[in-house]
Amino acid sequence: MDNIYIEYDFTVTPKEPATEILIAELGNVGFESFVENENGVTAYIQKEEWQASILENIFVLNSDEFEIEYQQKEVPQTNWNAEWEKNFNPIQVNNLVSIRAPFHENPNLKYDIVIEPKMSFGTGHHETTHMMVQHLIDLEVANKKVLDMGCGTGILAIFAEMKGAKPIDAIDIDNWCYLNSIENVARNQCKNIELFEGDSSLLINKKYDVIIANINRNILLMDMKIYTNCLSPQGVLLLSGFYQEDIPIIDKEVSKYNLVLETVIERNNWVSLKYIKE
Repeated sequence: MDNIYIEYDFTVTPKEPATEILIAELGNVGFESFVENENGVTAYIQKEEWQASILENIFVLNSDEFEIEYQQKEVPQTNWNAEWEKNFNPIQVNNLVSIRAPFHENPNLKYDIVIEPKMSFGTGHHETTHMMVQHLIDLEVANKKVLDMGCGTGILAIFAEMKGAKPIDAIDIDNWCYLNSIENVARNQCKNIELFEGDSSLLINKKYDVIIANINRNILLMDMKIYTNCLSPQGVLLLSGFYQEDIPIIDKEVSKYNLVLETVIERNNWVSLKYIKE
């Protein structure tokens, strides 16, 4: 029997950056597929994962900066890949990195990442993924041990390997992300990435030269001590998944562990921070 989905059709004014924020927040509460359109976004969640209060803590819906209206209805299972082939656009970062689906033409940039576009968060459309790619473009990672924590679709681990990093651990607590990362790592013929399904408890007695953590603010704050304990001297910590107004609370926590903020990148109120361990 096909799964039943709940479809939410959101009309967003102004569309950006509210649509990006909305997609990220919906992804965190269980929505698994998103189709952007000229008025906003349509989001889908399996009925068995849905509850009446699911939108109660969606920050952007209560923001005075945006006007967001929505309607909802039940729909039968949808062919998400077919939907994505109609709606997924390739990404280019700094004219050096392309992030595209197999059905897109290769733009022949220096780095070409090919992923199966099965969900929105982590495809490169999202601001935080874009900024993390920017950080990695500028970072020397050849022969350095890297952790991609909350790897999602595996894009950042794949890019790190393309730049010469090895070995690389990529971890995600979500089974769908873990399985999709396996698929995308194989698709990009990566040889130095080991994938794990789980959380920060997997990091006991591990050491890394570079840690990438593109996760929501509360998880970052909860696990910061673990991340910093795993970081080698002079190691680099790249953080994203939060807003500009969250910088003080993130920085206060990170600075407890002898890390110094070196670079801030901002896109539409989302931010990404680069720290160096003293």
